[in-house]
Amino acid sequence: MWKNNGLSVVLFGLFALTLFGHSWSGWKVYNEDQQQHGGPTASFPQYLQTSDFGESVFENWESEFLQMGFYIILTVFLYQRGSSESKKSDESNEVDEDPEKHSKDADAPGPVKRGGWRLTLYRNSLSIAFISLFVFSFLGHAATGARKYNQEEIHHGSGNVVTTIGYMGTSQFWFESMQNWQSEFLAMFCIVVLSIWLRQWGSPESKPVHAPHSDTGS
Repeated sequence: MWKNNGLSVVLFGLFALTLFGHSWSGWKVYNEDQQQHGGPTASFPQYLQTSDFGESVFENWESEFLQMGFYIILTVFLYQRGSSESKKSDESNEVDEDPEKHSKDADAPGPVKRGGWRLTLYRNSLSIAFISLFVFSFLGHAATGARKYNQEEIHHGSGNVVTTIGYMGTSQFWFESMQNWQSEFLAMFCIVVLSIWLRQWGSPESKPVHAPHSDTGS
């Protein structure tokens, strides 16, 4: 089990560990801020239900899912010569092969064997999944951000409360989103370009160490 699933197990474990660290440290900061402003403090379970925690989580998830969704879609039709992250532009790629030609393969996934709308959906299911996760996180960010925005407005004696849709029209919402989006697109740019010349022995994200810089794909 470990040999075949070690990567997903470790990554999920790191996610759970850092999410706990995020929530625990956020709880401490939240209570410190509440004490400084004479507000009520919250227990750890109570903090997990606050808009402060919810917004910080969804705001980050949103940018990650956007990054991966865009990356998957862009690599369908865009190329970068020499990058381990790109398809080859001067020869055929296995990922572009017509799946209908493999409907008779014994180990082909069910949708490939059945064809029709199931295959149409399945052949784009990875990008659909990431875009759906992005939309979910985007709306979660908007909803929790609106709650936090309204709480701050009320605390400062302003009656300028907004709906979730209204909050999505504020500069605050787009500032929070764009500051994360730009870093994700920069990270994608770096892995695409740096993998042309740099290597990591043993990683499928890198070309073989001995490969020429002009080789494309891993």
